[in-house]
Amino acid sequence: MTNLAIRVVGADHPGITADLMSTLAALGADLQDVEQVLVRQRLVLAAVVGTERPESVRREMAAFAERHDLSVELDDVADADARPVETQIITVLAPRITPAALEIITDTLGSLGANIDRIVRLARYPVYCYELRVSGADAEEIRTRVTAAGAAARVDVAVQRETLGRRAMRLVAFDVDSTLIQGELIDEVAKVAGCGDEVAAITAAAMAGELDFEAALRARVALLEGVPADVLTRVAREVPFTPGARTLVATLKRLGFTVVAFSGGFTMMTDIVGDRLGLDATHANDLEVLDGRLTGRLTGRVVDRARKGELLGELASQAGIPLEQTVAVGDGANDLDMLGRAGLGIAFNAKTVLREVADAAISVPYLDVVLFLL
Repeated sequence: MTNLAIRVVGADHPGITADLMSTLAALGADLQDVEQVLVRQRLVLAAVVGTERPESVRREMAAFAERHDLSVELDDVADADARPVETQIITVLAPRITPAALEIITDTLGSLGANIDRIVRLARYPVYCYELRVSGADAEEIRTRVTAAGAAARVDVAVQRETLGRRAMRLVAFDVDSTLIQGELIDEVAKVAGCGDEVAAITAAAMAGELDFEAALRARVALLEGVPADVLTRVAREVPFTPGARTLVATLKRLGFTVVAFSGGFTMMTDIVGDRLGLDATHANDLEVLDGRLTGRLTGRVVDRARKGELLGELASQAGIPLEQTVAVGDGANDLDMLGRAGLGIAFNAKTVLREVADAAISVPYLDVVLFLL
């Protein structure tokens, strides 16, 4: 059997693909692969077929090209089964992606011996996004080198193995502060309490991994002693969401995802944020309240870095979802464990300590670009 690669290029109009398939069916050809892309009404259609009648295929393809005023090329190719099976999906994101930026990334892939099987534009607003399907090189080497190339090109790059699991993500867990919302809830409360600068300094050090999270949390909570509890609920009702957060959560819910949030903040605030966004569940820390005022103490187990990782596993297990089919999105050191356990860990405008270990890092201000990685 002869394997032929067929490439069709020209102005698009209805009926081209149907006629191609009809022609190949009449010839008894074995369809091994097909892809179609439309670029500004310019069609690029490619197929690989196996046939015992290669000359008949060539003759009928010439007639097909004439019928539709298209350019058609045919080449002999090796057996499709001999091609590398494992592929990688590389997602490139930025407010603007220049040819120079793509040159850096594609040149890096070429130096690794990787083949670019496909490039597709996924979006051009609010950011440009291209997806590259790559085969023929070591997965970890691609991840290391291409991520570095993205940094040099000043674009965000995510590298994922192309598996069925990637298309079957079912649970997404978010951090709250500086991820779903703008800023840190505890910092906003501290401003009202008159200790904003002191609390903010502790928060920044804790999120950068410079302080033990639980010790830093208890120190900040102690500074809030005497604050009326209704201050917290008022702040939670008014806090602005990260641009794209509402769109992202609504889209994920419409697609059937379970969407949750794990926070090192406080349940009396994250529950309100979760209700405003329509989350399935939120998990955070409980504050002790006496006579309507904070006592400066916590109750129950602290939701820290380790607990966030545990919660992801627990919720996935309860829902019967493998960890490989979970996504975690966060920005600070407190999110390290949940990103590490998730099938896809995404660092969103994150501290360096998290960006270095995440599967993907996003530096644009729009949270809904997470959808392009799913």
